[in-house]
Amino acid sequence: MLAEYWRFALAHPRFIGFGFLMAFLSSAGQTYFIGVFGAQIQSDFGLDAGSWGRIYMFGTLLSALVINWSGSLIDRMDLRIFASLSLFGLSLACLTMGLVNSTAVLIVAIFMLRQFGQGLTSHAGITSMARYHSANRGKAIALAAIGYAVGEASLPVLGVFASQAWGWRHTFFIVAAMVLVSMLLMLWLLRGHSQRHASHSAELAADSTAVGAQLSYTRRQALGEKRFYYMLPAMIAPSLIGTAMFFFPAEIARAKQWSSLWVTAHYGLYSFFSVAVTIYSGVLIDRFSARRVVPYFLLPLALALIVINLSDHRFLVWPFMILMGVTSGLYFTGLSALWAELYGPRYLGAIKSLTNAIMVFSSALGPALVGTLLGWQVSFVVITLLLCGFCVFATLMLVHALRIPSS
Repeated sequence: MLAEYWRFALAHPRFIGFGFLMAFLSSAGQTYFIGVFGAQIQSDFGLDAGSWGRIYMFGTLLSALVINWSGSLIDRMDLRIFASLSLFGLSLACLTMGLVNSTAVLIVAIFMLRQFGQGLTSHAGITSMARYHSANRGKAIALAAIGYAVGEASLPVLGVFASQAWGWRHTFFIVAAMVLVSMLLMLWLLRGHSQRHASHSAELAADSTAVGAQLSYTRRQALGEKRFYYMLPAMIAPSLIGTAMFFFPAEIARAKQWSSLWVTAHYGLYSFFSVAVTIYSGVLIDRFSARRVVPYFLLPLALALIVINLSDHRFLVWPFMILMGVTSGLYFTGLSALWAELYGPRYLGAIKSLTNAIMVFSSALGPALVGTLLGWQVSFVVITLLLCGFCVFATLMLVHALRIPSS
């Protein structure tokens, strides 16, 4: 298995490196990074958990509304321009976050971080892997998605130490500078992309005239299928639940009588298993298809939400992180490959921007929902069991959806 990855990576080192870099840099706008500064931001602005969650929700919802349009530009814009604009916007977002001086500007800063980080930077890396590597789509997405895991494993802990040393504002200034410098590396990694895109366009033109060629759905056609709506809960669940868990590490620690650092220090365990499953699932997808690999990807997450309630023993954080990592690994690779399998490559940017908008919306809902429930004094046990039930429901809907033939 590793030999397959090695040969594939050696054949496309720079382009795979581009996907990895974009996934890694998107961490600046991901909840697992922003969440570690939550307590300091709440203290500076006098916010409780519910208010901070709602501010995060408003900024993220704005991003969800915009990304359905902005993400589709990747279908019409040169990838180098699209990626450059994404990284420049992310750098500006980090600068804005460091300068924020009111809750209104805080919402704007969150919107920018989510739009350019979680949204467009991530979108550029993963969509390009799915589009330009049809025969090895699973492996391409898996290798790029390791960038998420590396970010999850390293940046929250580094963020904690950096904020303690220099403060959360200066930490975002440093990240802004690093993202801006990374644009040069990104452009070098995309050298020769014109030939790759020309070859891809020629393949699409040839496929469009071939008998039995895969139909590429437009976004409107995808929305006209009932199976899309059966898959909707499975699109929502990972971001809603994962974002909530990473957004409130201090609340998890308080509920379990652990330290916050004990929770964040084990993000690396989560990331290790996320990477391992990502790599393994990439090969499985190329051999058997995403339709056969994806259906039960939420069940490990459901089990994690049960396991965390078995006791307050601090080592329960291990199976909790491991099981969350398994679902994350399947999610990163599986759903991105699934859209290409179900709806074809021609309009993949528009399809993925739609699913990204749904994902961003659900990531906005997660912190606000959990923060509100915590504000209502709903126990951590009840919250996690409700989320577990949603995972089971989403799994049943997804299994049913994938049994429906294409219209």
